Amino acid sequence: QVQLVESGGGLVQAGGFRRLSCAASGRTFSSYAMGWFRQAPGKERDIVAAISGLGGDTYYADSVKGRFTISRDNAKNVVYLQMNSLKPEDTAVYYCAADRAYGSVVAGGSGSWGQGTPVAVSS
Repeated sequence: QVQLVESGGGLVQAGGFRRLSCAASGRTFSSYAMGWFRQAPGKERDIVAAISGLGGDTYYADSVKGRFTISRDNAKNVVYLQMNSLKPEDTAVYYCAADRAYGSVVAGGSGSWGQGTPVAVSS
C-alpha cells in the first residue's frame, strides 16, 4: 500500500477553479492506478476521475466531464485534479485513492485512501 496526502481544498466561488494534489509515498508510484472520489454531506462517496499508472487511460464521472481533468507526474509521485467551472453541487470532501488495478479504482474498491480535502463552492 501507499500513503496518500491530499491538498488544495478550500472555498471557491461558482464558476471558479481549483487544483487538488495528492502526494504518494513509495518508489513504485507508476505501478498504481489513481483516482479521485468525493463525498458530499449525507451522500455516499462517488468516483470523480481515475487514471492508469502510466496515464494512458482516464475515466470521468458524467457529472464532471469537460470540467475536471485528472493528471499525474510519476517523477514527483503526485496526482492532480484540475477542477474548472465549479458548481455548488461540486461541494464535497475529495479523496485520493490508489490501487494496482485500474479497474478496482474505477469501481471504487481501492486499497489505499487519503484523509480527504474539503472543497466548498459558493453560489
